[in-house]
Amino acid sequence: MITTILVPTDGSDYSKTSLEYGIELTKKLDAQLKGLCVLDIKIIQGPLFNDISGFIDLSPYQEFTPLIESGLNERAESILHNFQERCEKAGLRPALKKVTGLVDESIIEEGKKADLIILAQRGEHYPLTGVGLLGSTSEAVVRKAGKPVIVTPIQYKEIKKMGLAYDESKPSEKALQLAIEFCMKTRWPLSILLITNDTVSAEKIRQKVESFFSSYDIEHDFDVRKGKEEQEILQFIEDGSVDLLFMGAYGHSRLRELILGSTTSYVIRKSSIPVLLVR
Repeated sequence: MITTILVPTDGSDYSKTSLEYGIELTKKLDAQLKGLCVLDIKIIQGPLFNDISGFIDLSPYQEFTPLIESGLNERAESILHNFQERCEKAGLRPALKKVTGLVDESIIEEGKKADLIILAQRGEHYPLTGVGLLGSTSEAVVRKAGKPVIVTPIQYKEIKKMGLAYDESKPSEKALQLAIEFCMKTRWPLSILLITNDTVSAEKIRQKVESFFSSYDIEHDFDVRKGKEEQEILQFIEDGSVDLLFMGAYGHSRLRELILGSTTSYVIRKSSIPVLLVR
């Protein structure tokens, strides 16, 4: 059961969208919303300031650390204040927390106390680094948190229908079970996407999935497609028939991912709707 939702925030436009989805899901699932702002220790103790102090012969540079930390603290307080204001405007009372540490590790640690984590597709440093999801906070959290994670895009759109990309892997089985829980709470219909070039296999999978719904009163349908997984999933999203996609995350071996690339990572990078990932 989803009773607690964690929304990390860095004040960026992407994280503001994450909060909008957090508010929507908190209401629909009757959950508790938690906001988290992390003071990035890499900024406070990063090599940049070592380099500056050596260049201008200001040693030790630790003299500047309190000033840097104070500025980050003030910014974090402002971000959390705006977070709280937005939640209260929506009729919610969030629990707020500010911590200092490595961003991904701090989110993972706080995520232990939550049932669902909602993360932005990109963070405040994206314009400087050009780094999207891979190798960044989001992928680390998805891989290590041990909790369902929703990765949200830049634009918010009200959720009216959900989709599930199902491939019979263990993560996708868990995603199916969680999708059913969401359906029972929200009454959103569910469209199950099956991608296979074998029509006989598609029918067997459809019957298997159908059995999951035998005990539930849930509106659902199937969309069977042929082709490459990542391309068909993105086309499914672009068709505009769903507003939230459930997926099993990193369902294949790490070696296979290195050789073929990861469908999960590819979809998250390109998706224009929130993607809920279950490991």
